[in-house]
Amino acid sequence: MKRVLTIQDISCLGKCSLTIALPVISALGSETVILPTAVLSTHTMFKNFTVKDLSDQIEPIADHWKNEGVEFDAIYTGYLGTAEEIDQMKELFKTFKKEGTLIFVDPVMADNGKLYPAFDMDYVKKNAELCAAADIIVPNITEAAFMTGMEYKEEYDEAYIKEMLAKLNEFGARISVLTGVSLSPGKTGVMGYDREADDYFVYQNDRIDASFHGTGDLFSSTCVGEMMRGKDWREALQIAADYTAHTIEVTMKNPDKPWYGVDFEATLPDLMR
Repeated sequence: MKRVLTIQDISCLGKCSLTIALPVISALGSETVILPTAVLSTHTMFKNFTVKDLSDQIEPIADHWKNEGVEFDAIYTGYLGTAEEIDQMKELFKTFKKEGTLIFVDPVMADNGKLYPAFDMDYVKKNAELCAAADIIVPNITEAAFMTGMEYKEEYDEAYIKEMLAKLNEFGARISVLTGVSLSPGKTGVMGYDREADDYFVYQNDRIDASFHGTGDLFSSTCVGEMMRGKDWREALQIAADYTAHTIEVTMKNPDKPWYGVDFEATLPDLMR
């Protein structure tokens, strides 16, 4: 059985980060080890949430694993929150990366042309450094624009996306993927570039007129889980994109309209099938 380490925060209520990564990757057949970076009462779309930083626990936990001889087939980082934690991730990669270990980085920090609150350009620079240590990175267009210094555009063509992928490629990851890419009206999906093969991959599905917190985490977690099952990165991206879209569609049919997250619990059996 493959063993995946995922490093993100825990939002106790909210369906995102570790509360998505742990069940999804486990359901896809990998032992899932978690390293919480912080504990939040809810995700940050709620008001008056509480937060407890756990960055002081990362090093002792990693040291314990090292002493126990623990190894990982993949290390997957999502929302980290502080520049200090990004530096800790770079050291953790050095400690636990062995031949064949997949380093998967989702540099969660921005969307819709804006950085998330409390982040600045120093944090952007740190995320670019973390991407340089990865095998595959999956920023959205906003995150990629900040890291590459390119202008953020809501209307663009394929040439703009290829230029952005080329600049991401300069960081050093073998595979750079942009999420939320729309190359024709009514469509959205991903576009990726494999540096070693000099090969592009595009996948588009129908755009759904809805937005839910945690869908990026669902996409990335599914992609990691499928790659651990032996899927090629292109097929893993396609499955992840389709599953995320399917889950949004199912959630929209829920009469309770859960605004704070998607009903992935209802669709996990579909993913496993």
